[in-house]
Amino acid sequence: MESDDTPALEAARAAGISHRVVRTEVAQSAEEAANLQGIPLAALLRTIVMRRGEDDYLFVLVPAGRRFDWPKLRAHLGVSRMSLPDADEARAVTGYVRYTIKPFGASRAWPAIVDASIMALPIVSIGGGARGVNIHLAPVDLVKALAADIVDVTVPEA
Repeated sequence: MESDDTPALEAARAAGISHRVVRTEVAQSAEEAANLQGIPLAALLRTIVMRRGEDDYLFVLVPAGRRFDWPKLRAHLGVSRMSLPDADEARAVTGYVRYTIKPFGASRAWPAIVDASIMALPIVSIGGGARGVNIHLAPVDLVKALAADIVDVTVPEA
């Protein structure tokens, strides 16, 4: 499969949202990835899959330099317990290997939450389905395409 044909890129095109595919060398850190893409660190999003219960998952999109806050996330969702699936379970429910998980092109369209801090940015970057392939788009378009909730669910990394 060519990187032009990743499930993530196909899903972004099918969503009909304005986006740009940016290819870079494979970065060794979030800081390097942001630098190679010419974006601020906070515009680089990672996708975390969370388990709320039996066959009940969601995507949480977290900007680099921040981490999701368990109490904030549980309060928003109205649950007292959540967990991170192990690598095999994450792959089974998303179709992606851990550290490459993204909401576009996942094997199932789980609900999504984007951290409110990204909404002031002109563009954000999410993975495009292959190492060094990224999708740049406006946060509002990301939210629209995913029907995501915008919630303050992060705190700065220590």
